[in-house]
Amino acid sequence: MSDLFKKAISLGVGLTIVSKEKVEKVVEELVKRGELAPSESKALVDRLIERGEEERGMLKSVVQEQVQRVLKEMKVPVQSDIDELESRVAVLERRLAELEGISHLEGTSAETRMD
Repeated sequence: MSDLFKKAISLGVGLTIVSKEKVEKVVEELVKRGELAPSESKALVDRLIERGEEERGMLKSVVQEQVQRVLKEMKVPVQSDIDELESRVAVLERRLAELEGISHLEGTSAETRMD
């Protein structure tokens, strides 16, 4: 039984990339070879599928953390940085428009005043 348990654990870890149909096929094969009782097959499939989902979730978390770390190391800006810069640009554009409006009212151009 411990050999079967080792196979089940191995299969469970491999479930991060295997479909439910594949799991059912492997368990069915274990039943055919007499390594697993037919009455235990559904429970084993359920446990292995559950284990696979857990593994997928953990793998997803690890990948996300690694991607975030790499992006941070490469100094790729996050959305909040971009939002802040867009806000600052909008403020500067408004100020520039106001200054251009004032200079037109005074009869001088912004270019003339800068020289």
